[in-house]
Amino acid sequence: MSEQQPDADELRARTQELLAAHPPAATEAIDFLKARFDAGLAWVHYPVGLGGLGAPRSLQPVVDAELAAAGAPDNDPRRIGIGLGMAAPTVLKYGTDEQKRRFLRPLWVGEEVWCQLFSEPGAGSDLAALGTRAVRDGDHWVVTGQKVWTSSAHLARWAILIARTDVDLPKHQGITYFICDMTDPGVEVRPLRQITGEAEFNEVFLTGVRIPDAHRLGAVGEGWKVAQTTLMNERVSIGGMRLPREGGMIGPVARTWRERPELRTHDLHQRLLTLWVEAEVARLTGERLRQQLVAGQPGPEGSGMKLAFARLNQEISGLEVELLGQEGLLYSDWTMRRPVLVDFTGRDAGYRYLRSKGNSIEGGTSEVLLNIVAERVLGLPAEPRNDKDVAWKDLAR
Repeated sequence: MSEQQPDADELRARTQELLAAHPPAATEAIDFLKARFDAGLAWVHYPVGLGGLGAPRSLQPVVDAELAAAGAPDNDPRRIGIGLGMAAPTVLKYGTDEQKRRFLRPLWVGEEVWCQLFSEPGAGSDLAALGTRAVRDGDHWVVTGQKVWTSSAHLARWAILIARTDVDLPKHQGITYFICDMTDPGVEVRPLRQITGEAEFNEVFLTGVRIPDAHRLGAVGEGWKVAQTTLMNERVSIGGMRLPREGGMIGPVARTWRERPELRTHDLHQRLLTLWVEAEVARLTGERLRQQLVAGQPGPEGSGMKLAFARLNQEISGLEVELLGQEGLLYSDWTMRRPVLVDFTGRDAGYRYLRSKGNSIEGGTSEVLLNIVAERVLGLPAEPRNDKDVAWKDLAR
């Protein structure tokens, strides 16, 4: 391999070599994905040996286009989105060499699903107030607590977890970041049924779960800093999804408007036009954000995108229900299901309206994200915080 960064021509050549050695039509999907990872064509900007070639991130579409044209299998990114979008960049930045070798390959090929054990019922929107405890016991940590709103916990092999390891420090300190084996004794997953009737999310109870210190990410007590990497990537994943024009929530409404002229009114027309333009602005802003990622790490701008995503989805789905009148109030199925994928736009108008209510909670509440935008993007003064220098154990709860 060249010591210089590979360019587009070299990546095309490497991709064709992969296809020649592992013809997609004659190769099991999982075997092809493993070979792709080992060839450094999984995420080309990652280091050599970890699924990449140290190439510019902007060249990933070159590989993807060659593989798509050849009918190669993908790794079902939506199914393993938490692993790809949140766990992987955090492991890459803070993990040891052994952790990177152990976790990144099965994560990328989809052999191991990940979930995120961050939110807690007692902390509300203030994630740093978390109360799950991790106590050192030799080479292990013993973790006890409860997490909530955990996507994919019922499917996951691994979880990224933050827990409090020092109650004498203020709430943003004394937190440590771990990788938790979801199959270990003491991990209990219970479905959390939502307003839609589905149970995408879970409650997770941790009772004396023993996590080896070798599964700690970052230094003891610096979990909040590590978690910022995860959280920034999470907001980009939710708010910065790549969509075609009229993709996402605006698509079904626009189609209904065109196909059913009897439903139109002047007022609804004006509102639909406004929301269509805002949806297009959000889509193009998301594209710009992805281009920023090419040059470095995600910044607080992802919080702005996630805010726009939540507000637009709720306004558009509300307009759709109004447009459809009584038909919009119908609901097709209240059966509790455990979907593998989160589908914001699936099913009918009633589903989209109800599902969108969660958009302003999941991935950070809109109130928290507004503070981030105000302080880190606009540079406004921070809100007064009387708990900043108070030990966590002394906070009122």
